Amino acid sequence: MGKSSKDKRDIYYREAKERGYRARSAFKLLQIDEKFNIFEGVHRVVDLCAAPGSWSQVLSQKLNLNKKDGQEGKIVAVDLQPMSPIEGVTCLQADITHPKTLQSILELFGGEPADLVVSDGAPDVTGLHDLDEYIQAQLILAALQLTTCILKEGGTFIAKIFRGRDIDLLYSQLGYLFDKVVCAKPRSSRGTSLEAFVVCIGYRPRPGWNPSLDLGKSTEDFFENADIGKSYIQENFDLPDDEERFIPSFVACGDLDAGDSDATYSLNSNIEKQNLKPVQMPTAPPYKKALEMKRNGDLVRR
Repeated sequence: MGKSSKDKRDIYYREAKERGYRARSAFKLLQIDEKFNIFEGVHRVVDLCAAPGSWSQVLSQKLNLNKKDGQEGKIVAVDLQPMSPIEGVTCLQADITHPKTLQSILELFGGEPADLVVSDGAPDVTGLHDLDEYIQAQLILAALQLTTCILKEGGTFIAKIFRGRDIDLLYSQLGYLFDKVVCAKPRSSRGTSLEAFVVCIGYRPRPGWNPSLDLGKSTEDFFENADIGKSYIQENFDLPDDEERFIPSFVACGDLDAGDSDATYSLNSNIEKQNLKPVQMPTAPPYKKALEMKRNGDLVRR
C-alpha cells in the first residue's frame, strides 16, 4: 500500500490500514459479497493472482473465523510472487497455467472440487486501453482454464475485468459456462477506472467436454472443443450476422453511505496522530537484487 498524501486521504486506504488489510482492494470483495452473498455454503476457495493477499485475508475471516456450517474452510492462494503467511490460508508460489499447480490444489482439497474461485489479478497497465483490455482478457481466460478444471458444478467464479468496446466476446463466452453473469462495480473501486468485476454464478460444464491443463495449448486451443464461441477476425471487425451480443446486467455494489473512492478526505488534526506499522513487509522488493549486487561489488559504473 502506498503512503502518498492522496493515499492518506483515501478513506478506503485508511480503513484498510486500521483493520489490518494488506490492500484497499479487500473492500471490493466485501462489497461484492454484500450484494451476492458469495460465501454462503462455501468451504473450499481458490484465490488466483492473490498477492499481496488482501482477498485471502477476507476469505480467511469469512470462512475460518465464522466456521460456516461447522466446517472449517480450506483456502488456497496462488501467485507467482511470494506472499507473507496468512492464518488459515495455504499459499502457493506457482503459475496458474501449470498442470502441477492444479494437482497441488486438488491434493490440498483432498480431491474435492472448489466451491468458489476468485481472481483480482491484473497486468501492469500501459495506459493504452485497448492493449490493457486485451491482456487482462487473456489473464481472465488463463484463470478460467484452471477454474473449469477445479470448480464444482453450480460454483461461482469472480474475476477483475477492464471494460471496453471488445468486452462483449468475453461476456458471451462466460455466458456459455455459467447460468448468470453480472458485471459488478464496487463502491470502493474508483469510478474513474475501467476496472470492474465479472461475477459468474452457477457453473455449468459443457456436455462432453473434459478440460485439462496442458502447457502446449493456448487458451484458444484449450476451449476449442467447448463450443463457447471464439474471436472472429474480419476486415470490418464486426461479429457474424448470426452472433448475438451478450450484455450482462451492470450492478453497483456497496452501501451508498460508504466512502467515495474518488474523493479525498481531510485528516482531522485534532485527533492524535498514530503511525501504523506496515501490514506486510515487502517480500521481494525490486531493489533487493540491486542491493545484493552492490554488496558483492557487481554493480559498478562502466
